[in-house]
Amino acid sequence: MKELFVLAEHRQGELRDVTFEMLTKGREISQKINADLTAVLLGHDVKEFAKTLAEQAKKVLIIDDVRLENFNAETYQKVLSYLISERQPSLTLIGHTAFGVDLAPSLATELKMPLATDCIDLDFEGERLVVIRQVYGGKVNVKAMLRKSESYIVTLRPATFEAQEVKAAGGQMIEVASPLSEDITYKRFIEYVQPPAGEVDITAADVIVAIGRGIKDADNMPVIEKLAKALGGVLACSRPIVDKDWLPTDRQVGTSGKTVKPKLYIAVGISGAFQHISGMKNADLIIAVNKDGKAPIFRVADYGVVEDLFKVVPVLTERILEEKSS
Repeated sequence: MKELFVLAEHRQGELRDVTFEMLTKGREISQKINADLTAVLLGHDVKEFAKTLAEQAKKVLIIDDVRLENFNAETYQKVLSYLISERQPSLTLIGHTAFGVDLAPSLATELKMPLATDCIDLDFEGERLVVIRQVYGGKVNVKAMLRKSESYIVTLRPATFEAQEVKAAGGQMIEVASPLSEDITYKRFIEYVQPPAGEVDITAADVIVAIGRGIKDADNMPVIEKLAKALGGVLACSRPIVDKDWLPTDRQVGTSGKTVKPKLYIAVGISGAFQHISGMKNADLIIAVNKDGKAPIFRVADYGVVEDLFKVVPVLTERILEEKSS
């Protein structure tokens, strides 16, 4: 029976969202090519992760080794190279994250396998893999067919696919002996460096209020910050705000910033260039406020308000605070 691998990504005691997004897409592809969806879990003391993955995949391959407790591209490559060579999966999915970007190219080079990175979709046409990638800063989606191969490696862009809840699969958990025979000393994990206090990870936020050129001046930002605070959300922005140094780069949403998928995204004074839209279009609910009724942002918004943001935002904030107090 053919297999389709999904590499589970975990960090500091949590499975990352991209894992479940890849499992969702992997489930779709595996059914089409009649392959077993197999989650690959590398780590140490990760049985609880394995139980979670077994609810989503037909098999979970577990390699428990203290040398895999924290991500190291070198140790992961040695283990994955062994597993892929032994089991010959038709496809291996890896998140296009800091982990995946470090791991996938060298893994594909070692195994001499076709690799496609930062994909936003993929499918098999016959025996060949076809992927969709964005080029020219997201202006164009390109459909590319990889050369014929028994096995492929693909990295998927986070927040591109919506993780779906599924009926517990009752997957088989298979413990595999670690192929690591010695410590890797030339490259090793030292520590996680947390962002400075006060900074936020917008990719993990459930509610985002984003600002664009319509804010006009940095002195007007407290108006939007008050709305974000009232909603229990975080403040983000489009590129012009970062270019003006009004917010740091880690708050930028878009192709040159971060891709987000919150439950609620409020775009305030953002026209909606394709670069920005590509980074937030998968939010569960999108609300746009812009005085230009022809702004592109309204094409992806679930609700739109065509009005001056300085008339709308203070009233909206006040009503939210009133509701919360009652």
